[in-house]
Amino acid sequence: MNLILFGPPGAGKGTQAKRLQDAYGIVQLSTGDMLRAAAASGSELGKQVKDIMESGGLVPDDLIINMISARIDEKDCEKGFILDGFPRTTPQAEALDRMLIEKSLKIDNVVEMKVDDEAMVERIGGRFTCAGCGAGYHDSFQKPQKTGVCDTCGGTEFTRRADDNADTVRSRLKAYNEQTAPISAYYAEKGVLKSVDGMAAIDEVTRQIKKIVG
Repeated sequence: MNLILFGPPGAGKGTQAKRLQDAYGIVQLSTGDMLRAAAASGSELGKQVKDIMESGGLVPDDLIINMISARIDEKDCEKGFILDGFPRTTPQAEALDRMLIEKSLKIDNVVEMKVDDEAMVERIGGRFTCAGCGAGYHDSFQKPQKTGVCDTCGGTEFTRRADDNADTVRSRLKAYNEQTAPISAYYAEKGVLKSVDGMAAIDEVTRQIKKIVG
């Protein structure tokens, strides 16, 4: 089973992908994680990726397709994969299909997580993580039980992603609405597109997705 989860930044794609990975034994492939690892590497390519990501731009298609192609050739992807954060444009969707056809593979379901833009600005802009263990928190929705202290490890240092601010979030949403949202028509024509309410409670979103994928 090969799936795509798509929706704007902060829609919860990563959370749902991890749940599907646990439920079905298929591998979550987060292009965002792949790219952040490159950005953190300090390489020349990583520096370019970091600059693009922090400005809310899109990384070149051929780079991402090559990363995905190599990843799905690995043994743990034999049962299938979940793409989280890719494709972002119709040309990327077309390039992905061409690459999969060469491997005699296809996308079985594309799940669109529909959300409210301004709710996403608040949701993303308030995110922060523990610098020690990586536990995630939010200024409004998920505060540490004790202010300034991580519930998981007791650490007192927290970090925020440079691109998790209102202006950059709005830039990313604008890019999504202009470039990514149109791929829904591409996958609808192929008969694999389904939609869920991304503003629903996390468990309800999971239930909706599982109903789609069976």
